[in-house]
Amino acid sequence: MYIKICGITCVEDADEVARLGGNAIGLNFYPSSPRSTSESAAKEILRSLPPSVVPIGLLVSPTAEHVQRCHLHLGLSTLQLHAADLDRLVSTLPGLRSLRVILAFPIRDPDSLGELQREVERWRQTSVTLDAVLVDAHVAGRYGGTGQLAPWSVLANFDPGLPMILAGGLTPENVAEAIRIVRPSGVDVASGVERNPGRKDPEKIRRFIGQAREAAAKYRARLPEWRPFQEPR
Repeated sequence: MYIKICGITCVEDADEVARLGGNAIGLNFYPSSPRSTSESAAKEILRSLPPSVVPIGLLVSPTAEHVQRCHLHLGLSTLQLHAADLDRLVSTLPGLRSLRVILAFPIRDPDSLGELQREVERWRQTSVTLDAVLVDAHVAGRYGGTGQLAPWSVLANFDPGLPMILAGGLTPENVAEAIRIVRPSGVDVASGVERNPGRKDPEKIRRFIGQAREAAAKYRARLPEWRPFQEPR
């Protein structure tokens, strides 16, 4: 069970994730998010991050230039893409063969699962490695960090054919139940372990990780394990 703590905005919070045993952090480059970070802040975080923790860049409706900058300039091997226009990016992708993508997709109802499967197949026709899918709650005009629950019952028997990361309203109090129902390969949390938007609460992180690991050992993930990749820094 891989655990990603998303919306990291400072070195102190990144250090706590590493100390408490998180597997990955999310660096949010979406300017409208209260958890958005700048490139300069991201560089500081990346310099302090131990190799055991994988940094993942979060982009919303990214341009080709933004994908290139995060991948080549910041050295982020894995990008989590929300509302990505594949047709807009396809000419850039062949030059980024070392890039790995987590495809983020909001789930409303069973029809959303078919939409996601079709999008996965489109990405598989490119030269980029589709590492995993991240399923989140559907909230119009919002891209994660809403605190809204994804529809666990809809996702309970869903197998996208590659690792699935569950996001959407997870907290230390409900992550075990979410894992029991959905059996994901990984879990992703942002607002559920914060003391205020953009700053994490170490005690909530500790409890979240502990509950997630205990539940994963008890229920066992049904889907392939997600192992986020990062070139040596």
